[in-house]
Amino acid sequence: MNFLSEGFLQGFDLLFSGDEEVWSAVFETLKLSSLSMLVSLLIGIPAGFALGHFSFPGRRAVRLLVDTLLSIPTVVVGLFVYAFISNRGPLGSFELLFTTSGMAIGQTILALPIIMALTASAVENTDRRLRFTLLTLGARGRRLLLSTLWEARHQILLAAVTAYGRVTAEVGVSMMLGGNIKWHTRTITTAITLETGKGNFATGIALGVLLLSLSFVLNWSVSFLRGRSAA
Repeated sequence: MNFLSEGFLQGFDLLFSGDEEVWSAVFETLKLSSLSMLVSLLIGIPAGFALGHFSFPGRRAVRLLVDTLLSIPTVVVGLFVYAFISNRGPLGSFELLFTTSGMAIGQTILALPIIMALTASAVENTDRRLRFTLLTLGARGRRLLLSTLWEARHQILLAAVTAYGRVTAEVGVSMMLGGNIKWHTRTITTAITLETGKGNFATGIALGVLLLSLSFVLNWSVSFLRGRSAA
């Protein structure tokens, strides 16, 4: 028990003392997750709307593929992206390996199926009368898209939170594509893995507390927004 209590005390001391190594991993995590989520949402929400709203040849096959990718192992994503962006890969000239941008590619691939699948389900579960009402009122294109997404906003918000939790908690992609380079590509999860393995339990505790705090703030914000919109 002394081992655990001392670890927690030292961990909180590192947090409140502004340890540069700890906060460097935090800022890298925030930058990486923000970049990957921005790209995932910009692509995933319209694609999920199309998947849930329209009927087209091969729709069931596409939906099956998206649902299958929900459980794809992170190390597999890291492996394939590594093959593409390494010096010998087709994208090697862009020098994306061991950079935040390279890591964001892998995390986007992890988040995209979640956003697409949950957005498609949200659109499919909207009141069937909504579509006919919008079409009767002359809604087309962007107006139809935005009106439908607004009705399904709570489920889409949940999709975004779920995807964010996926990208902030993963280790495999960040480790393989970022290399866990100190002050450069080290994230909270890769730092926890490294420091705990080295026996620096206090640093792992500090980073774990911060990761839990980020999740709590995010979920509280979502609950707050849902309460405001329902009021």
